[in-house]
Amino acid sequence: MPTKFTETEGAAWGQLLSVHAAMMRKLENMLQSRHHISHGEFEVLLRLSWARGGRMRLRDMADASVLTRSGMSRLVERLERVGLLSRETALEDARGAYAVLTPEGMKRLEEAAHDNIMLVRECFLSLYTDEELKQMGDFWKRFMSSDRC
Repeated sequence: MPTKFTETEGAAWGQLLSVHAAMMRKLENMLQSRHHISHGEFEVLLRLSWARGGRMRLRDMADASVLTRSGMSRLVERLERVGLLSRETALEDARGAYAVLTPEGMKRLEEAAHDNIMLVRECFLSLYTDEELKQMGDFWKRFMSSDRC
């Protein structure tokens, strides 16, 4: 089995990593400067907005992100301190907890989401045709539906 990427593989993988890093830096800088939240905090607020009743178990939020459970717990504590979410004990499991989006958290999310979309459109999506974006979406869908990894 080869231990090096082919030139084509290296370019595809390397550029994906570079694009991801560049976009994450741009998004992080914008969210911090305009909305005083990190990208991770934005992601938590977004996931809560998608969840039924604006609430989600901390364990499930950690499993859906790149954070560990303790990392998610610390992030939730920060958001709770500034009033963007609250924490509720899980009645079905006293050791578990739910994060619940507050009205202030929803307001901050809506403001940040608007700027997030505008930045992604300006710096990324605008570079591609609709057909290229559809094809790109199909690539990511194929990866996500693969059972290889």
